[in-house]
Amino acid sequence: MMNLANRYDFVLIFDVKDGNPNGDPDAGNMPRMDAESGHGLVTDVSLKRKIRNFVGLVKDQDVREPEPGEKRFEIYVREKAILNHQNQRAYAALKLDAVELPDEVSAEDNMFVAAETADAKKKKPAKEKRKGGADDVGSARQWMCQNFFDVRTFGAVMSTKINCGQVRGPVQLTFARSVEPIVALEHSITRMAVATEAEAEKQQGDNRTMGRKHTVPYGVYVAHGFVSSFLAKQTGFGDDDLELVFQALAQMFEHDRSAARGEMSTRGLYVFKHDSELGNAPAHALFDRLQVKPKEEGAVARSFDAYSVLFDDQSLSVGQSVQPAPGVTLTRRC
Repeated sequence: MMNLANRYDFVLIFDVKDGNPNGDPDAGNMPRMDAESGHGLVTDVSLKRKIRNFVGLVKDQDVREPEPGEKRFEIYVREKAILNHQNQRAYAALKLDAVELPDEVSAEDNMFVAAETADAKKKKPAKEKRKGGADDVGSARQWMCQNFFDVRTFGAVMSTKINCGQVRGPVQLTFARSVEPIVALEHSITRMAVATEAEAEKQQGDNRTMGRKHTVPYGVYVAHGFVSSFLAKQTGFGDDDLELVFQALAQMFEHDRSAARGEMSTRGLYVFKHDSELGNAPAHALFDRLQVKPKEEGAVARSFDAYSVLFDDQSLSVGQSVQPAPGVTLTRRC
């Protein structure tokens, strides 16, 4: 594995047809949208979930019952996971005594281990190592980064009860926002069955269950992403991890099909690679030059053919690279 030596920014473009890309449970699972502009939204959490699921598939991990031991591509935030059990594994593997934090953890509570260790260093010889101190938490945090892909990629708060510290990940994503305002449709659906005998008796054998379903007829969404080489050094995130992230962004919707989401597809992944770690151009200045626009203003779009994706009025084919600024290379990955 090679260390990351460059800054990256990227643009993800995807679309949805007759599906709900990201329902809001506080609004009856309606598609998320900006209440003022009507533009559709997909949260960064939703996109990260799809990346996690894709990595689990590619690396052939059993996301329900992982085997003990070190696996570089395990998933920390997985379905039905108990995070304190995940944290405990780090202490068990390192043969350290875990320090439990209170159930209701405040910012001050999170700092008590470090404070105790600082006091102990004043009272005890420097050679003596205090169990459960900052050194142990640091070792546990490093173990979590080494073994869990999503921890070293996105970061995690692991100071719940069993303290493995906190990690800020090198890969960050924004909300995805639709290019145009969306229309959220609501449909009545019927299931020709009921769940209980009591329901069947009420319907005198008709046995139907009515439900509701929300969809977006069509929408194109754009999300922005950032990769910091400085934070990558802290978590051990390397070139192979970054390549896996890009692969996931390109293919994750192909393995996330469901009746609720309809047809969702990645339509473009544009990656800006900087020659330096600090970066050679502001991210917003690069993003502003990549325009996703309808070909015909005011027309009702029902396919991606109704849109154009241009960088400085130039269309890029898959695999094509250009130099938008000194020290920056833009490549269309898919």
